[in-house]
Amino acid sequence: MGKSAQQAKQGFSADRLRRIDRFIDEKYVATGRLPCAQLVIARRGEVVHETVLGKRDLERGLPAEADTLYRIYSMTKPITSVAFMMLVEEGKVALDDPVERYIPAWKDLGVYAAGSLGAFATTRPARAMQVVDLLRHTSGLTYGFQNRTMVDHAYRKTGVGGTDSGLDLDGFIAELAKLPLEFSPGEAWNYSVSTDVLGYLVQKISGQPFQDFLTQRIFEPLGMTETGFTVPAGQEGRFAACYNITPKGGLKLQDDPQASAYLAPPTFYSGGGGLVSTAADYLKFTQMLLNRGELGGRRLLAPKTLQLMTANHLPGDADLTQMSRSLFSESTNAGVGFGLGFAVVIDPPKTLVPCSKGEFYWGGAASTAFWVDPVEELTVVFMTQAMPSSVYPIRRELRTLVYAALEATNG
Repeated sequence: MGKSAQQAKQGFSADRLRRIDRFIDEKYVATGRLPCAQLVIARRGEVVHETVLGKRDLERGLPAEADTLYRIYSMTKPITSVAFMMLVEEGKVALDDPVERYIPAWKDLGVYAAGSLGAFATTRPARAMQVVDLLRHTSGLTYGFQNRTMVDHAYRKTGVGGTDSGLDLDGFIAELAKLPLEFSPGEAWNYSVSTDVLGYLVQKISGQPFQDFLTQRIFEPLGMTETGFTVPAGQEGRFAACYNITPKGGLKLQDDPQASAYLAPPTFYSGGGGLVSTAADYLKFTQMLLNRGELGGRRLLAPKTLQLMTANHLPGDADLTQMSRSLFSESTNAGVGFGLGFAVVIDPPKTLVPCSKGEFYWGGAASTAFWVDPVEELTVVFMTQAMPSSVYPIRRELRTLVYAALEATNG
């Protein structure tokens, strides 16, 4: 079967799929806004379209290729969330458990009220932080890069959550015990180091190093042989350079692939953003999610667990525009809630882009992205390496273009 016939079989227009490639090239790659772009579209378990554009390393003139390795940053979070839910399934932890049961030093965490960096004034939280708060980012924790509050500033000052802080997971947890929460758990949604805390909990509850748990329980069963916290030995030449987008829309080298920290094992194994992967590897993960927890006869999670993870867990069934303290990305979040590790579409018309109710997704700081649409049996993975992800609306544009190419729909 030819490619066009295969695309038609899966309900796609070959001409409209080619239009996506032209759009990405003409608007982003040829203009120098993005160094490279790799897009993979799969439906019903079959790859129907893949394109690779641009250069993985502008300085050395190396082209992006199908097996290029990328920093996936926050696309690590869904993987960590799946790892944690595996422990939930085993009865080793429950979603409503207080976090202080596993981190006793956090028992007296207060909520920031007023004061200076040297002497935070705090109040008692309305309730204790629960495990579910870490999964859905309602914990009261934050990220230093938010640049919003004095607590954010304290994170930056201490290096909490940073890969260059010199802290390991134990040291990271100990430093967080010294800082107040931004709000009482469950009161708001704030993007944060919560998923890094989950990585620590996976390690503590399982009794196994976090990185080993991911390798043995997720990567090896799914055949994700090129995903990990370091670039695989001998594969350094496939690693892409990462760039900062300049104020004028150009690109400035941010991380040289030949001198990157990703070439050696880290001190801090970040469950929130530390992984390197390929588009093909990450597609295996998203296909497992679409298959309700199974791929190639290997089951990671039960269907009911995935159903729970991809429901909206924001209090009162609110969306992110109602709950968020940190709408940081280019994504418009009307009609979008948050589950246990993913953003979840709860009201498609409010999003103002084509999508399905129950679709779930996330992205990374270097403008990578994925989404899974159970209604259309569709998963999409997009890779590039340009920071920050808030500059260009390419994630929304991709949704419009991909759904415009889908002519035979399920719903």
